[in-house]
Parts: sequence; structure tokens; C-alpha cells
Amino acid sequence: MNRQAQAAVLFLLGASLLHAATTDLYLRYVKQGLRPLVLLSGAVLIAAAVATVWYERKRARRQKQADHQDGHAHAHAHAHTHPEPRVSWLLVLPLFALILVAPPALGSYSATRTGTALQEPLAYPALPAADPLPLSVVDYAGRAVYDHGRTLRGRRVQLTGFLALDRDGTPYLARMALNCCAADAQPVKVALTGQVPPVLQPDTWLRVTGTYTPRRAKDPVNGGPIPFVEVMEAKPVAAPKDPYDESGNS
Repeated sequence: MNRQAQAAVLFLLGASLLHAATTDLYLRYVKQGLRPLVLLSGAVLIAAAVATVWYERKRARRQKQADHQDGHAHAHAHAHTHPEPRVSWLLVLPLFALILVAPPALGSYSATRTGTALQEPLAYPALPAADPLPLSVVDYAGRAVYDHGRTLRGRRVQLTGFLALDRDGTPYLARMALNCCAADAQPVKVALTGQVPPVLQPDTWLRVTGTYTPRRAKDPVNGGPIPFVEVMEAKPVAAPKDPYDESGNS
């Protein structure tokens, strides 16, 4: 792979990062707050590609001048330079994967094979007076387990997440919580009871309206706490633009 090819790969990779960051594709890889860094990385790679082309042209001009000065001896030495190894072209494969294959968001398969990552919140901010009250799965689970539902009693809540079925058929409403990127995503789960839909398809996104219940379960994977929600209504919804929950470890 010569310098021109290296510059082309750098440019395409940088352009792919800029494309991902200016659309919502980057949300499949990293949390929303890292968008500026993805944009910056793309710009730096494109700048590096331009600098590589400029340097290579400048070097070629110097080489041409040297060839005129040194004559055949220099040309003979230059002819014996070794080509770059062909294996370096394998570096192009990750680029094609980024351009051609957008990985799906992690879903029920990962959620049922990974223990809940629920952690105790640092605080419990006051909740608005909305009815039903929209809450993230992580917020509801944290308040239900560690605050013992004190801020949830007497309220109708509305949660949105994807459906996951445990090995024994227990239905969970889940979201994958991020620290940084999809590689460290871990699930937070809320078990469903009450008027649960009779036909359940894993990875279906649901908007559940229900009420707090003190019922608890232990995650079969790591023994972590899983609260329940008493379902009053459950409707299928489209997957959100950002499928991950960034508040899981806050």
C-alpha cells in the first residue's frame, strides 16, 4: 500500500466518521455525548489524508530533482527499493465494514445473557406532575429498588423499552445502559406483571403504562435486583432514534 493509497483510506475513513456523526449512525457505536469527538476524529483523519498527499507530492518533486542531478546511479538504486507488503491492504476491511454494515443495536439476546447493571442513583430529583409520568427504565428501576418506590406510589408511570424473555418465560422491559460505547453496554431490566400482552415477541419495543409495585425478583444471571411494574396498558412503538440509555451508571 503506497502513500496515495494510505491517503485514500484515511480520507474514506474520515468521511465515514463524519457521515456517521452527522446522521444518527454513530449512536450504534457510542453515546450521544461523544458526537463532537467523532466529528473531530473524522476531521483529523481527512486532514491527515490531505497532508499525506501534499507531503508525497513534495517528496516526488524532490526525488525528480535528485534524479536529474544524480543520473543513472540514483535511478538504479531507486529501482531496488522493496514494495510495501500486500497484507497491508487488509486494513481496508474495517473501512468497508463501517461503510457497508451498520450493526443493529444490542437487544434481548444480550439482555438475557447479561446480569442487570442497575446501580443506586446519587439522588432522586423531584418528578413532574404529568399523568402518566414518563420515566426511563433506568430511572424507574432505581427509584423502585433503592428508594423503595416512595416517589412512585400513587402515580401512573410510562416506560419505553424492548421486550426480553428470560429462560423461564418471564417478560422484561429492558434498556441497554452505556458508560461510553456499545462495547460496554449492560442491561437494566424491569419485570412485567398485570395486563401483559398475551403474545410477546423478543426485541419488540413497547410503551408500557402502569403503576409501581413492591414486588422484586433476582436476576438469574448475577442475582441483581429487578423491580416489577404493574402493567395497565402496553403498546408496540417504533424503536427510538437512540436505542441506548446513557443514565444507567449515573
